[in-house]
Amino acid sequence: MSSRDELRTLPRPRTRRIDAVRNREQILAAADQLFAERDPRTVTMDQIAKAAGVGRATLYRRFPDPRAVAAALLDEHERLLQERLTYGPPPLGPGAPAAERLAAFYTAAVELLERHLPLALGAGTGPARYTGDAYGDWRRHVRALLAEAGVEDPDAWADIALSPLAPDAYQYQRHGRGLSPERIARALGALTHRLLSSREMG
Repeated sequence: MSSRDELRTLPRPRTRRIDAVRNREQILAAADQLFAERDPRTVTMDQIAKAAGVGRATLYRRFPDPRAVAAALLDEHERLLQERLTYGPPPLGPGAPAAERLAAFYTAAVELLERHLPLALGAGTGPARYTGDAYGDWRRHVRALLAEAGVEDPDAWADIALSPLAPDAYQYQRHGRGLSPERIARALGALTHRLLSSREMG
């Protein structure tokens, strides 16, 4: 076989890209179902590869562990919320008082957790939660609202204000205590107005 014939037998870049996109879609779809069916923290890479119908090498080329798969699934939902915070209509988006915006953020975040709790748990709880892009974006947003409202030391209060949205805390409230999403969002709204009504948070 000539070198020209050998080159013709190699996969073309466009074909490889199409295959990569298809494999990624299969992996994410299979993982999404697995995370919904069982405790996401128990899902293994072998289970994901088998459900997706891909080899382990294919899976590991794209994701180092199940948490990274869950994070990729969750990323799109969190990105859409971030766009609403930045460009959407008030009170979630710009143009409303800080207290109204923070309450609206809590409601939107509770809705996201309610729809995608398995993914949020699978993407990481504990220290892993604080290294993700979404947490960084949310922290900047909440800190800015606290500063706008005149809360003293918004850097310290930003993480405290975000702590009720930890996925494992939400899971406990919903499934351990049996609280509805509406009750949780309502309580967070009340917390917002109490927090932002005070100017002596030293």
